[in-house]
Amino acid sequence: MARLRVGPLLRYVDWESASSATVWVEADRPCTVEVRCADGASGSSPTFAVVGHHYALVVVTGLTPGTTTAYEVLLGGRRVWPPEDSRFPASTITTPSPAAARSGNARSTPGNSPEEGPGTGPEPVRIAFGSCRWAAPPAGEHDPAGPDALDTLAVRLATDPDAVRPDVLLLLGDQVYADETSPATRRRLAARRELSEPPGAEVADYEEYTFLYDESWRDPEVRWLLSTVPSCMIFDDHDVIDDWNTSAAWLADIRATPWWNERIVSGLMSYWVYQHLGNLSPAALDADPLYAAVRAEPDGTERLRGFAAAVAAEPSLARWSYQRVFGRVRLLMMDTRAARVLDEQQRSMLTAEEERWMREEALAGPGSYDHLLIGTSLPWLLPPLIHEGETWNAALCRGERGGPGGRWARFGEKLRRASDLEHWAAFPGSFRRLTELLREAGSGPDAPATVCVLSGDVHHAYIAEPEWPTSAPGGAPVARILQLTCSPVHNLIPRPIRAGFRFGWSRLGRRLGRVLARHGRTGTPPVQWRKTGGPWFGNQLMTLTLHGRKAALTLVQARGKSSDAQLETVLDRDLTMNE
Repeated sequence: MARLRVGPLLRYVDWESASSATVWVEADRPCTVEVRCADGASGSSPTFAVVGHHYALVVVTGLTPGTTTAYEVLLGGRRVWPPEDSRFPASTITTPSPAAARSGNARSTPGNSPEEGPGTGPEPVRIAFGSCRWAAPPAGEHDPAGPDALDTLAVRLATDPDAVRPDVLLLLGDQVYADETSPATRRRLAARRELSEPPGAEVADYEEYTFLYDESWRDPEVRWLLSTVPSCMIFDDHDVIDDWNTSAAWLADIRATPWWNERIVSGLMSYWVYQHLGNLSPAALDADPLYAAVRAEPDGTERLRGFAAAVAAEPSLARWSYQRVFGRVRLLMMDTRAARVLDEQQRSMLTAEEERWMREEALAGPGSYDHLLIGTSLPWLLPPLIHEGETWNAALCRGERGGPGGRWARFGEKLRRASDLEHWAAFPGSFRRLTELLREAGSGPDAPATVCVLSGDVHHAYIAEPEWPTSAPGGAPVARILQLTCSPVHNLIPRPIRAGFRFGWSRLGRRLGRVLARHGRTGTPPVQWRKTGGPWFGNQLMTLTLHGRKAALTLVQARGKSSDAQLETVLDRDLTMNE
């Protein structure tokens, strides 16, 4: 008798047809997984096997546009979800209205949106986002990080029928921490191997990665939340290891360790199974040869392992970035970890092919969207001192002072690793190209109302807004362009680090940054920017509400004891009004 191990996770809801969705599950043995909806929609799929675990991504078809319908999951014909003793409401699938589904092909103007009155669209699109989540400890245990924002959101949605649900949840990296395991996970690791041997209390292989997802996604509140709110995900460093792909020297050093190959191969394998597949549309799944091959074999382990090993050696063989469309909102979710070019003289956040893809997708179909969202785990705009420090460090490492491999370059590499200097600013050419792309996307008569870069990673939240010089080639954009950063969902940030981020935004911090820029001969950034909100510290989530050409931002924080925490609104701002 098959049992449900992890899930269900509602992943992809189709905003074009408004009639299909995907639901991901892990079972404890081979079986056929069925999803049955109250409105008659359904789907089924046999499980596929990887390293002794059994998974299915069920495509549900026949959904009614503009409705919310409850669903149940059956394994081998027996209902396993919702549990008989569940204290949560039924898991549901919500589809956009027919007008919202069609609106992606209609043109909005600043005064009117398709099929509706002035300043409105068919219906608002609500996109919640954040990053960096330690798994919450079991109920009753002390939580050093404080209340979990996802747990607290789940409780609000489950207990308040009138609470507004996000249309999608963007998880911008560090969904699991392979290098910072909990006491419960360390006990499971110790039962398998000697933790005095590398990699110690970090995960070593695929089986140990499954422990992380067990702990994170079987949390009762998060389990229900992810079963009823669609999600989009992208990895960051801790999904594999802290500062993953920070530099060529870092990569050479870690490849020389005896445990790294299994770690990176298992990390990519588990990411593909647990996170990446659910990002894809049913059509993309049908066209994916690896997905077809893994499903076609009784045990897809070796096929998936071969793929992951090849990608670990040559990252350009895979694309983890993807696009989603929510009516007249376009989301580009970017891989800023695996796709890096690390040669010091040609450092780039993305490969040339990945950059080309991002550019084409961002600029395609002028006038076909009202809001462009760029999801990148790492912020584009940082506190100015930190930005200049990373750009200065990159200059030292490539030999701007003393030549490649010289004393300054060696110092720069040590500092880069010790201080996590590996955001967009640490890839100066990529920073400039992204800045120019955002300017282009936000320019011209068909420009969207907003272009927002959504990020996490840095364990605090803030809003930053660029200002283009009047002499900028091509002119300043007409769209409002914003950096929206929200982190963590559930983690800590020491007080000295908090003070450092605050100082990074200060006038004195800016002056110190200019000193570093002169020493590194880095020149002037293509834009200046200012902080227009924050910094905020705590376990938190941001939500964008996009309605026609209007945009609003809400920031909530989980406060109180974990057992009775509440979400408190810290910010509620109209983004389409001038500051």
